[in-house]
Amino acid sequence: IHDTQDIQMNLSLTQRKQETNRITLWGVLVNLVLSVIKIVGGIMGQSQALIADGIHSLSDLVSDGMVIIAVKHSGEDADEDHPYGHGRYETVATIALGVLLLGVAAGIAYDAILRVQKPDELLEPALFTLLIAAVSIISKEALYHATRLVAKKIRSPLLEANAWHHRSDAISSIVVFAGIGGTYLGFPLLDAVAAMMVAIMIGKIGLDLSLQSMRELVDTALHPDMIEKIRQTILNIDDVRELHNLRSRRMGHSALIDVHIQVSPKLSVSEGHYIAQMVENVVIDNFEDINDVTVHIDPEEDEVLIKHLPRRTQVLHELFSECSKHDVLQHITDVTLHYLDGHVSVEACLPLAHLQHLKDVAGLKQDFKKVCNKIHFIGDSELYFC
Repeated sequence: IHDTQDIQMNLSLTQRKQETNRITLWGVLVNLVLSVIKIVGGIMGQSQALIADGIHSLSDLVSDGMVIIAVKHSGEDADEDHPYGHGRYETVATIALGVLLLGVAAGIAYDAILRVQKPDELLEPALFTLLIAAVSIISKEALYHATRLVAKKIRSPLLEANAWHHRSDAISSIVVFAGIGGTYLGFPLLDAVAAMMVAIMIGKIGLDLSLQSMRELVDTALHPDMIEKIRQTILNIDDVRELHNLRSRRMGHSALIDVHIQVSPKLSVSEGHYIAQMVENVVIDNFEDINDVTVHIDPEEDEVLIKHLPRRTQVLHELFSECSKHDVLQHITDVTLHYLDGHVSVEACLPLAHLQHLKDVAGLKQDFKKVCNKIHFIGDSELYFC
């Protein structure tokens, strides 16, 4: 089962990497072509706005390169130095993209302010620059929708950030289009005012992306509504009596959960493990963002009182020392200990071969309780025959 899950996980990571690289390489091609066309066209057509827009497209090339590098590292398997995987590479790259968007917004705003202050120095752009701006708008808007579609499909905040970077370029091209058109309609400052508004919007996108990823880096929990759904899902599982210490954090496109669940205090270790595995499977199956769940089994709500209790070796040493003074109890075997309610409860087995008469059962049970009562840290005790 574990081998099958590993194969499915590896296949998923491989597909995710392929989808990301495919759409990003398309972005590289589009941005490279547009950068050249806009910068050359801006110079030949005397449009400062189109030249700036071409530089903006070059910044998209940088972001595409960051995406490819981040995905290469984030898709690597967990290793000794990174036991939780490399998902945080994607988070760091998303922050970098957010900062880049803030820089782009600042650049657009700065250029717009300069144009407002010196309207007489604006050049009259050639008419063909309008066509270049229109091609840029259509190309980058199409690239935005294609990239965002893949981002949603594989749940990648990094691709989401890159998609918005594509849209920021499309919006800046709209500003260029409006600005160039405005010069022909007698409104030379129209592009500058629009540029300021766009800069504010792009800046907000960059700030939101950066803050979201920063929260991830400092292990901010999932949304409270999601946490409550996870809590109710776990409590609906058979044999889970209560839960506490439910913690969550994001790592790239995935989320990690760890939780303490309370079960019946006298379950076997294997049954407790089975319930923990059931909790893990149910949570992963019901919440697509979660791919790792760590479950801690508790026999009672608060285990603080067990810290002062002795370990099994000391308990058995004192128990066997007392039982060795009894002709029959010295043969007890299979001792089970329960650390509950601040005491150690003891269950011991006496082989039937050492039981001469059935009438001796009650007496031996009483003798065993007396032996256990002499040991101060032992609470309940029970003798069975096997």
